Amino acid sequence: MAQEIERKFLVAGDFKQYARKSEHIVQGYLNSTPERTVRVRIKGDKGYMTVKGISSQSGVSRFEWEKEIPVNEARELINICEPGVIDKVRHLVDVGEHIFEVDEFYGDNEGLVLAEIELSTEEEEFAKPDWLGEEVTGDIRYYNSMLMKNPYKGW
Repeated sequence: MAQEIERKFLVAGDFKQYARKSEHIVQGYLNSTPERTVRVRIKGDKGYMTVKGISSQSGVSRFEWEKEIPVNEARELINICEPGVIDKVRHLVDVGEHIFEVDEFYGDNEGLVLAEIELSTEEEEFAKPDWLGEEVTGDIRYYNSMLMKNPYKGW
């Protein structure tokens, strides 16, 4: 079983000039309880099903399982997801030895831009680019499963 270790930040500057790839993502949740989230995602022309467990006390790590599924099945599953589909563009930005995934949100979360970095350990060092803003790791308001229930536009 896989363990996801990531930190999350607001974006406070221009990162797009550094992005090497951008891809549209639409995702919904079949289950969005904190103990387990079951996500369906369409990324480009591929579909994915992901199960995530509850976060550690620090909010940095949690169980994650993901499998690719046919995109037509992902579209069908999104139709039965809980209300509040997430719509975003993910930009991949290389910084030092790591890749930041910068999500630019649309729809009810328009104006929110978040950067995530996956790490090997919770203590792993990484370069912080000048466009990186406040760290929000562990703040559940910024979990996609919460943004679908309590969108950024309503904060």
